[in-house]
Amino acid sequence: MENPQTILVIDDDPAFNRVLGRALKHRGFEVASALSAQEAAALIPATRAARVVLDLNIAGTSGLTLIGPLLAANPDCRIVVLTGYASIATAVEAIKMGATHYLAKPTDVEAILAAFEATAPQPEVAPPSQPLSVDRLEWEHIQRVLKEHDGNISSTARALKMHRRTLQRKLMKRPVRG
Repeated sequence: MENPQTILVIDDDPAFNRVLGRALKHRGFEVASALSAQEAAALIPATRAARVVLDLNIAGTSGLTLIGPLLAANPDCRIVVLTGYASIATAVEAIKMGATHYLAKPTDVEAILAAFEATAPQPEVAPPSQPLSVDRLEWEHIQRVLKEHDGNISSTARALKMHRRTLQRKLMKRPVRG
């Protein structure tokens, strides 16, 4: 029988996976984690998790491909899709395939846990009063491109059509809030 206290975290970012797993354990949940789609595919039948945090992009593989096997293993599974590449098209597709909720990164543990509990649209939840600032959007984009280039500053600068030193200066700054 599925344990509602077990959460499967599927995300290819080892630091994020570890930090989220630790935060969930501190809140009393049992946590299983996978860093790749292959690792997740092996864990799905064994865990039959009742709750899953699923990254949309798992090392170049679409996390959406795991929704079917997750629901086949446990039809009552609650799936929260996380992504740094939020779009209306992928949100709609994830929900149509059976995901419970879709959240844009960065997000926190409380938002993830609330998404598991959400059963219907909540009209009383107001959208953010301010969209992300241009500086924050730039920071997020630089981080995504840097990750795509395995942390290589020179190739990231070329991809961004930016001078390497300019990129280094931007990376030395702290991330901008909202």
